[in-house]
Amino acid sequence: MEELLQLYHNYTEGEPVSCEPIKGSGSNRAYFRLTARDNTSLIGVVGTSVEENHAFIYLSRHFREKGLPVPEVLAVSDDERCYLQTDLGSVSLFDALRSGREAGGEYDARACELLCRVMALLPRMQVEGAEGLDFTQCYPQPEMDATNVMFDLNYFKYCFLKPSGVDFHEMKLETDFRRMADDLTRNNGTTFLYRDFQARNVMLDDKGNPWFIDFQGGRRGALHYDVASFLWQASARYPERLQQELIEVYLTSLQRYMEVDKQEFNRQLQLWVLFRLLQVLGAYGFRGYFERKKHFLESIPPAIDSLRKLLDEDECPYPYLREVLTRLTEALAPASQKQTDGPAAPSKYDGKGPLKVRIFSFSYKKGIPEDESGNGGGYVFDCRSTHNPGRYEPYKKLTGLDEPVIRFLEEDGEILTFLESVYRLADAHVERYMQRGFTDLMFSFGCTGGQHRSVYSAQHLAERLHRKYGIEVVVCHREQGITTILRS
Repeated sequence: MEELLQLYHNYTEGEPVSCEPIKGSGSNRAYFRLTARDNTSLIGVVGTSVEENHAFIYLSRHFREKGLPVPEVLAVSDDERCYLQTDLGSVSLFDALRSGREAGGEYDARACELLCRVMALLPRMQVEGAEGLDFTQCYPQPEMDATNVMFDLNYFKYCFLKPSGVDFHEMKLETDFRRMADDLTRNNGTTFLYRDFQARNVMLDDKGNPWFIDFQGGRRGALHYDVASFLWQASARYPERLQQELIEVYLTSLQRYMEVDKQEFNRQLQLWVLFRLLQVLGAYGFRGYFERKKHFLESIPPAIDSLRKLLDEDECPYPYLREVLTRLTEALAPASQKQTDGPAAPSKYDGKGPLKVRIFSFSYKKGIPEDESGNGGGYVFDCRSTHNPGRYEPYKKLTGLDEPVIRFLEEDGEILTFLESVYRLADAHVERYMQRGFTDLMFSFGCTGGQHRSVYSAQHLAERLHRKYGIEVVVCHREQGITTILRS
């Protein structure tokens, strides 16, 4: 940290009035917003991997020379362990798309326009960015080759498939993996593969213009990878119609640089989508099954749903791999999909009246809120697995209703992943209760002090359910003494 502050001093000839940590993406780099007295700010980066830092610095300078929308590296320490770059603000494309995700993939016109702009820009990064680029500067390797693909496929096998308990023949699966690796890397061409192209890595400036970050893992590779990575990100829930529209926008932009056989492109794209799903399931398995990180475990069901849909559309050309993946999706199907009994008999509680939902935030130190309805139905969610803004001095006197805390939690992202699973569960429960005429449902969110994470979660679920279903929602932030009724 001292080295970063010294670099800032050398570059600006001054001292920052604040140095605010920014939650990174889980890499070995730490980010800080360094603000001067005139409120101008720079982003300071401290990274333990010099090779990775070097790759980012080289790629950023190369892309800037090409006029591409990436941050400018302003100063670098002699050992390349820290550097300064331009501050692109705090709003990512992921943030801007939040309402669409929360609505289950119902993106409004502004969100669709942003997505189209980003997809139209991607070919510039891939094609113009590759012109004159020295791929030997890329980290950890210059090209996405068959060995790289096999590494990711085996990551899926050992970190997800084996822990799932699904039986398989090791050599038969290995044969299909090798065929897949050869097919994917047969025509890498000379284009730049971003590698981590996702909504979190696209920043929006105050005019709404997209800027690309976190491309240090890029290398030479097939164009399709980035399209698959972006459009089939499980948490985004892009509807098929929107996916196809964005592919068309991408191909129209790509045709400025090369001839494109759309049918062949889409055939190859589906193979990359399959690979990308296996790749992310490997990551979810390791982070979830082995490291026991809740938000990765919660990401598994939507990824399995995407894999199931791909298999239903006959998009796996490897017979034994298809057989194994089919058994895997069946083994991990929700209990509701495995139900073989006839329709349930009516309950005496059916058809009583309109549903009212009560939502609480609370501190575990003071106990879980009581159910005053007498039904005993609902859920208690523990928010303490997510990053706590209360650990940092600027947020200690604020709550999850205040904009700085909201911005902290959403930039961090853990609370969003946590709530994605909550929303799916809540939606299903509310819809079923409305169908059956149940009158009471209760959700409670707890954290350490009942001030930040639980308040944010309770408020956002309340607003979502009221907006989506038009039902009466009572939200009570118990430790803050705040109760609000959102009437039907």
